[in-house]
Amino acid sequence: MLYIKGLCKTYKGGKKAVDNLTLHVAKGDIYGFIGHNGAGKTTTLRACAGILDFDSGEITINGKSIVKDPVACKKEIAFIPDNPDLYDYITGIQYLNFVCNIYGISKADREKRIKEYASALEIYSNLGDLVSSYSHGMKQKLAFVGALVHKPKLMILDEPFVGLDPKASHTVKQIMRDMCDEGAAVLFSTHVLETAERLCNNIAIIKDGHLVANGSTDKVRGDASLEDVFMDLINHND
Repeated sequence: MLYIKGLCKTYKGGKKAVDNLTLHVAKGDIYGFIGHNGAGKTTTLRACAGILDFDSGEITINGKSIVKDPVACKKEIAFIPDNPDLYDYITGIQYLNFVCNIYGISKADREKRIKEYASALEIYSNLGDLVSSYSHGMKQKLAFVGALVHKPKLMILDEPFVGLDPKASHTVKQIMRDMCDEGAAVLFSTHVLETAERLCNNIAIIKDGHLVANGSTDKVRGDASLEDVFMDLINHND
């Protein structure tokens, strides 16, 4: 589903944010992407979403290049940043209809999907309100509904559970599992290692732009907890 090969990105001033990173996210994967602040997680995710240029390497989504065929790639993915910027002066339903128009979703399908996902996340009754009146958590939920309405084959999420209440977090995790059971894939970053350990079938750990561990969750953690493995790699791996 998602292939990252030899990804490199250097920012102005010479800071190398990502250095020769290679990763494969297959259909059905819930892949946790873990690292300290500044490790290169957000840079990688934004490059995969097609909103950040990179220096070298390849990123393909379902066999299509994010560089050569970005529109085709973006039709198949959904990206939610760590702090979604939504349009404040339209209503929630206007925002969702705007998203549906972009993806060419029929009236019947959009009504069904918006009701399904907005009800599951308990914001259906608020869709007539201006987005500016939403709390941070409600905006996060609206962003999720907007990401889900076109049935993406790949979801790329940067700290998706920040701002969500426990019930909404549980709902989002179940939606992610259901999507992957149907053949989609999810790549998400998180600082909550317990969540990654319970939810993900695969884990990747990045340090200073380098991938220092990846594979099945059981393989990465071995006989220790994911937290212990992470701290050991971050503190001692060169």
